Amino acid sequence: MAEQQRKWLHSEPIRFGIIGVGGKGWSGMEQAAQFGDIVALCDVDVAPRAKGMAEHPKAAAFTDFRHMIDAMRGRVDAVVISTPDHVHAPAAAYAMRAGLHVYCEKPLSRTIWEARRLQELARQFKVQTQMGNQFTSHNPLRKTAAAIQKGLLGKVIEIHLWTDRPGGWWKQGVPRPEAKIAPKTVDFDLWLGPSPDRPFAEGYHPFSWRGWWDFGTGSLGDIGCHNFNLAFQALDLRDPLAVQAQTSGHNRDSFPAWSIVTYEFGARGDRAPMKLYWYDGGKKPPAELGPGVEFGGNGSLIVCEKGTLYAPNEYGGDPRLLSGDPIPETDFVESPGHMAEFARAIKEGKPANSNFPDYSGPLTETVLLGNLAVWADGPRLEWDSKRMQVKGGGKEYDSLIRPTYRPGWAL
Repeated sequence: MAEQQRKWLHSEPIRFGIIGVGGKGWSGMEQAAQFGDIVALCDVDVAPRAKGMAEHPKAAAFTDFRHMIDAMRGRVDAVVISTPDHVHAPAAAYAMRAGLHVYCEKPLSRTIWEARRLQELARQFKVQTQMGNQFTSHNPLRKTAAAIQKGLLGKVIEIHLWTDRPGGWWKQGVPRPEAKIAPKTVDFDLWLGPSPDRPFAEGYHPFSWRGWWDFGTGSLGDIGCHNFNLAFQALDLRDPLAVQAQTSGHNRDSFPAWSIVTYEFGARGDRAPMKLYWYDGGKKPPAELGPGVEFGGNGSLIVCEKGTLYAPNEYGGDPRLLSGDPIPETDFVESPGHMAEFARAIKEGKPANSNFPDYSGPLTETVLLGNLAVWADGPRLEWDSKRMQVKGGGKEYDSLIRPTYRPGWAL
């Protein structure tokens, strides 16, 4: 570790509040603890909250993140948010309005308007931010993105991204499960947060919420902010012109079992117009794009004039050229690590790469636009990014773009 980093690591510790302790929240908490003190823990479920308290007995414990932020004013510097998708934006907004720095798991929000609003709030309150798409800080990815950006592989022709989600991870395209009484350990009304009322059922908490439109963002939201990362970093793939999808069909309550989404991007600077293809639920790109390669459950292909890049995982990391040639050497900005970038941003004021306004907000918008096409299932949707509207779409997509919150919740 560089001398400068050692200096700020050993200065006044960052005081972290953790919103969402279970699942991914646990690893977020452990990473944050490397760069400061865990002073507050918040979870709607007693079990992970108690486990967190056993690990950090001096931390204050809360069920409602709003109460935590209000009660800890002046005693917490930053929050790490690892809740279900539908609570990301309300929690991040509440924290930024209180002047706190925010690290939020991907996707940044459940809807496009929320992602745009979080960008605005980060600028307004001048706080440091970072989204949890960890491979943004993976140096091999950064090197490859720089090589593409500098034209060392020639013009990019098209992009193919795929994931095995849902399927074995959670079910989609299914009817709503039978209502049951929520466990006494879970405050399910707080778990619902801004989303419409519905009774508790098995398959929402603690994991399979991703497959429901009211709570999650499906495969695109779960893996897209990882899998788009290499191409987005290399090509600035914001503000698509249009999207179109074909799916297995769905009831507009649960996401479809599979989908194939086509994004159309216009020219931007030296970047030519191009298309990006997304596949999930077991669908994959045409085999002829990777002769001799058996595509795994997750991966990405970036077809360039001078060769095709293949990344054999959901993160876009460790890419290689199918030709066997080495990726051209080039200069790039190395990362000290993802949470380390966030901590450094807090200490030194230099924004992390995946900060809300410049990177993760626009990335989330691009990813989530595909879900409008998934909802429509067939029609080509032209997108007006400035107005955040489907051209000629009427009001059909309004609630997908900007949600209506339950009373007591706001952004």
